[in-house]
Amino acid sequence: MGQKPYRARQIMEWLHEKRVGDFASMTDLPAELRSQLSEKFPPAQLEQVRMTGSKDTTRKFLFRLPDGQFIESVFIPASPALYGETSDRRTLCVSTQVGCAYGCKFCASGLRGWKRNLSVGEITSQVMAVEQATDERVDNIVFMGMGEPLANWKNLSTAIEILNAPWGFEIGARHITVSTSGLVPQIRELAEHVVPVRLAISLHGASDEVREQIMPVNKKYPLKELFDACAYFTSRRKQKLGFEYILIAGINDSPEQARLLASHARRLDAKVNLIPYNTVEGLSWERPSETRQQEFVRGVRAGGVVATIRREKGHDIDAACGQLRLRVEDELAAAS
Repeated sequence: MGQKPYRARQIMEWLHEKRVGDFASMTDLPAELRSQLSEKFPPAQLEQVRMTGSKDTTRKFLFRLPDGQFIESVFIPASPALYGETSDRRTLCVSTQVGCAYGCKFCASGLRGWKRNLSVGEITSQVMAVEQATDERVDNIVFMGMGEPLANWKNLSTAIEILNAPWGFEIGARHITVSTSGLVPQIRELAEHVVPVRLAISLHGASDEVREQIMPVNKKYPLKELFDACAYFTSRRKQKLGFEYILIAGINDSPEQARLLASHARRLDAKVNLIPYNTVEGLSWERPSETRQQEFVRGVRAGGVVATIRREKGHDIDAACGQLRLRVEDELAAAS
């Protein structure tokens, strides 16, 4: 547009630091430029379609994108940090794709396949939209919403820079966590990213045989390749790695799986976050009994590993990824 480079920095500060999405309100820009920007870039803000609140204060948001697709974000106020650290954060679980192509057997996000990647703006706008709706400042980001974050690597990496930058959201790198089902090449790229974010591996199985029942991605990137990439990541970063492990009754909750999980975590100096399965309508999995859960966590800890059971937030509002989106899509289809 023939403008001086510093104008871009001004616009970034208005959009991200000051959370102003209306060009007309960017008062240190020339009036003519504001008019040109408004014409060239009409606002494409997320439309809040529904918000459900949980008795544990978790709030789930369903947003409609400009093309009519739906995504979800989950706001968890006063949330504990991952893997047992003491904390009092306002966490937002952010989506990176519409749907998911990776077909993890416990997850609702991929039940209707993958639609598309989210743009950088659609990723960061979830933070702004939730802050506006809740009147609270988000200070912790987990990319654990709809989609496989590392499958949208280009847009994710730019969004991370914006979330971290002083002219952006200014969220510390240690307060940004990327969760992946195990995309090995992108894990190595993340290790080299300019922002040293945390990494969480959605493991859910401690042997190839068990993990392949749950996560088809394991056939392409089996555990040895995955753990080699994890070792590379930890060699480049000072943060501890995290293993996410959803406990599913009769599938991955055996004492042998606990022993193997502890062995992997100990070798990589990783912390383990155990999550009792969050029931999803249409899927046959069940969560283990409380007794079985406690036996499993004791088995992991016996291997000299830090392991916690995360009592998931929002169970009463179906906060697992993709559930609200599916319900609303069904309602709209029935009404048409």
